[in-house]
Amino acid sequence: MSDRINAVELSRTALVHRVTGETDVTVSLNLEGQGKCSAKTGIPFLDHMLHQISSHGLIDLEVEAQGDWEIDDHHTNEDVGITLGQALAKALGDRKGIVRFGHFIAPLDEALVQVALDFSGRPHLSYGLSIPTERVGTYDTQLVREFFVAVVNHSQMTLHIRQLDGLNSHHIIEATFKAFARSMRMALEIDPRRASSIPSSKGVL
Repeated sequence: MSDRINAVELSRTALVHRVTGETDVTVSLNLEGQGKCSAKTGIPFLDHMLHQISSHGLIDLEVEAQGDWEIDDHHTNEDVGITLGQALAKALGDRKGIVRFGHFIAPLDEALVQVALDFSGRPHLSYGLSIPTERVGTYDTQLVREFFVAVVNHSQMTLHIRQLDGLNSHHIIEATFKAFARSMRMALEIDPRRASSIPSSKGVL
C-alpha cells in the first residue's frame, strides 16, 4: 500500500463529546479498526446494536452516555445517533479517497433487510421497516428510526433501508444494523485508484 493511502487511513479517527440539558454523550471511533466495541448507553438493546455496527463494520467504537432515562430512552437514543453521526463526519473529513457507496442484504433467520447508502454530503433517509411489536425487551421500536435519522443528518449520508422479509422484531432490527454496518464498511474503504481525490464529479462532497 502506498504512503498516500496510509496518510488517508491514519487520520480516520474521531472523538466527539456532546453535552445538552438532557444527555452527556461521548463517542470515539477508528474507521481502520478491528471491530472492538465498548458501549455503555444505559439502553441495553441499543448497546447490542452498537456492537453490531462495530463488529460487522470493522470500526473500533467506544460510546458512553448519561441520559434522562427516568423520562424514557428517546433523548439518549437520539443523542447517541447524533454524536455517532458527528464522529463519522469528523473522521471522514473531506471524504477524500473513499469508495463512497455501499450496499448489503443481511439475513437473520426469517428476516431479510437491504441497506444502500452514499456518503454524499446530502442527508436523506428512506426507512422501510415494518416492525410488528412496540417493544423489544424494554426498547421502544420507534426509536430505531429516530436513531438512523440522527446518524444520517449528522454524518450527511443518504441511507435507504428496505425490509424484504421478517416476522420477529429483534431479528428485523438486528438484520438492519448488520446490513448498515456492512454497507458502511464497503463505502468507507479507501479506493486505491483514487486515494488522493474526492469521489465526485463535482470535486466536493
